[in-house]
Amino acid sequence: MKKVIVIFMMSMFLGSMSYSQNETMFVIHTDYGDMTGMLYNDTPGHRDNFIKLINEGWFNGSTFHRVIKNFMIQGGGKEGGTVDVGYTIPAEFVPEYFHKKGALAAARTADQVNPEKRSSGSQFYIVQGKRYGDKELGDLEMRKNCEWTAEQKETYKTVGGVAFLDYDYTVFGEIIDGLDVIDKIAAVQTARGDKPLKDVTMTVEIID
Repeated sequence: MKKVIVIFMMSMFLGSMSYSQNETMFVIHTDYGDMTGMLYNDTPGHRDNFIKLINEGWFNGSTFHRVIKNFMIQGGGKEGGTVDVGYTIPAEFVPEYFHKKGALAAARTADQVNPEKRSSGSQFYIVQGKRYGDKELGDLEMRKNCEWTAEQKETYKTVGGVAFLDYDYTVFGEIIDGLDVIDKIAAVQTARGDKPLKDVTMTVEIID
């Protein structure tokens, strides 16, 4: 009987994941371990751009230059100090994709100068976040004039994330293996500007 329950719970978990064999897989190598992720086909502009940058080696040797515990880890520059590729990508908001722990999302400039919420061409972040309670989620729904599904709310309450970023920043992928690596990087000591005292470098590649 226990085996049946375990198998049923596993099938529910796997069924809740967005993974399909047609989605592009990638891996981010760091000194703290590897993070394996996938890119969503429903955000093709961000997917294709991320693949292009990986194939060009843009991220290799670059750092997670902004790290905030219980929030996110951000990278996307280029080795040598180039911060951004110099272009933006139209926002691709898909309600199914939200800022749960492990979400891969695009950074961008503020609404005041970017009312269309266009994404940076290379700056990205990976969510660590926190767990939410029912009241906090309810208050956020009212403030943002949105409504999360029961499953999304349960994820925010049990796995965690950064709910207040939903519908403002494009989520275009997720980490499916290596969530513990996010925690390790998020825990490093940082200096002014949330920059790690010791560089956290990365190499990114597409998995065939």
